[in-house]
Amino acid sequence: MSKPIVMYSQSYCPYCAAAIALLEQKNVAFEVIDLGKQPDKRDEMLTRSNGARTVPQIFIGDQHVGGFDDMNALDKQGKLDAMLA
Repeated sequence: MSKPIVMYSQSYCPYCAAAIALLEQKNVAFEVIDLGKQPDKRDEMLTRSNGARTVPQIFIGDQHVGGFDDMNALDKQGKLDAMLA
């Protein structure tokens, strides 16, 4: 069974849109928590990400990946697919 993928996001965020597109390209299921619609989840994101305030914040299982640039770098290094498996 694959690890749950959670992304904290906001509308009108180009990096969030890029992260969603990359995850869709990988054909994996993921949950998007829109902080604009669920502002009560911001504290949860801050706790899980050790204080990172920018979006997106991406988690694969219990592992904090970071933002889109971090996830994209993992993909270019060939490490993302293994993490998603």
